[in-house]
Amino acid sequence: MRLMPISDAMFLVGESREMPMHIGGINLYTLPDDVDETEWLNDQLALLRQSEGLRRPFSEVLKLTPLGQYGPIRLEPDRDIDMHYHVRSAALPKPGRYREMFELASRLHSGLLDRTRPLWEITLISGLPNRQIATFKKIHHALMDGAASIHFYNSMLSPDPKERRAYSPLSVEAYEAYKRQFPAPKKPPRPNLMDIKAIGDFLKEQWGNSVGVTKAMNQYLAAMFGLGGDGLVTPFAGVPRTSFNRNITGARRFVAQSWSLDRVRAVGKAYDGTINDAVLGMCAGAMRKYLQSLNELPDKPLKAMAPVSIRPKDDIDSGNSVASVTANLATHIDDPAERMAAIQESMNSAKAQLRAMTAGQIQLYTALTSFPMMLTALTKTADKFPAYSVTISNVPGPREQMYWNGARLDGMYPASIPVDGMAMNITQVSNFKNIDFGITACRRSVPHAQRMIDYLEEALVELEAAAGIKGK
Repeated sequence: MRLMPISDAMFLVGESREMPMHIGGINLYTLPDDVDETEWLNDQLALLRQSEGLRRPFSEVLKLTPLGQYGPIRLEPDRDIDMHYHVRSAALPKPGRYREMFELASRLHSGLLDRTRPLWEITLISGLPNRQIATFKKIHHALMDGAASIHFYNSMLSPDPKERRAYSPLSVEAYEAYKRQFPAPKKPPRPNLMDIKAIGDFLKEQWGNSVGVTKAMNQYLAAMFGLGGDGLVTPFAGVPRTSFNRNITGARRFVAQSWSLDRVRAVGKAYDGTINDAVLGMCAGAMRKYLQSLNELPDKPLKAMAPVSIRPKDDIDSGNSVASVTANLATHIDDPAERMAAIQESMNSAKAQLRAMTAGQIQLYTALTSFPMMLTALTKTADKFPAYSVTISNVPGPREQMYWNGARLDGMYPASIPVDGMAMNITQVSNFKNIDFGITACRRSVPHAQRMIDYLEEALVELEAAAGIKGK
């Protein structure tokens, strides 16, 4: 039995029927020519349904005190796990297009996870043409963030198309084999209470955290109240109310698409920026077009919450290790190049602030700056006092072509969490030569979310034209 950290437990506290707090997504594969599709699917189902030797958190169930989710939350092994409940199969109705696959994913992502069971599900999806199959995984955010999910996927995949594994991707065996690729993480020694120097170093560290966070908070408050802040952009201040800022329902719409990573990288480079800058520029242009289609483009710019991982490279065990910055999407600016410059200015200021802090300081700073948003969520006032317009997250994925027991990975499309006041979430995963976008939206608040796919392409073309480069 282990205690769940408070930072992870907050995803349980904030959950409701209208706001399920799980993440997931679709992985799309193409089967090798030399296997029978039905036989291959049955083999993978059998592996995934192995209940012996499961790794945590897949093997764990919540253990609550009489205070429920508001008291200490522990995770303990589930001694009677029903793997047929957690691992399912589904066949798409004809014609089995991506449209039907995304409709199925939308329905699967809408339902709450059962808290009396381990908080995850996997559905193996057949019925696609051209020997393609898919998986849809969902797991509670209290157990994993996006980076931890990528570690899980990497542990089940291989760069060798001929490799076949006789153990489950959910097993301790798979996890330990993957962990051997990383050096053992360094754990800070606990201070010896009899060692005066160790106590002094510990107190010095805590004092340094306090001083660093105080400086960051002063900069944050100055920016929020228009008193400076060195170009820093903050939530709440000046966020316009649009369709994206409504309180949401529990029904979801999930759509996805891939773009060439080289193409997106070229746009970032053309503006002396990064791939992430280019992604934000695409999203800003697409959201601008979407609001124009509704005749509600505001005069003030939309703002995005952009989660950033603060997880050390050798940390594959933590459930959540993430902070966030605020990006000015500059949607009030018509010219794509000027809009990109404003986006980059806000991101450069945010990144400079984070670089001036340690990981511990960033965690404390994030907790302090997130409190007002948590308060509006708990009081159901996020639609009246929006902190942001949207969440835009970028997660690094595999850097080479990967395979799952011979099946080629074609796409990793992340599904994430809309919340009250932010009815749409855009998450991307870099996957070998592509960047795979997953858009998750409240079905009622953001009607026709599938149009965002076309608008993202149009926005990318505009950025290319403004920079004088040709798309690939």
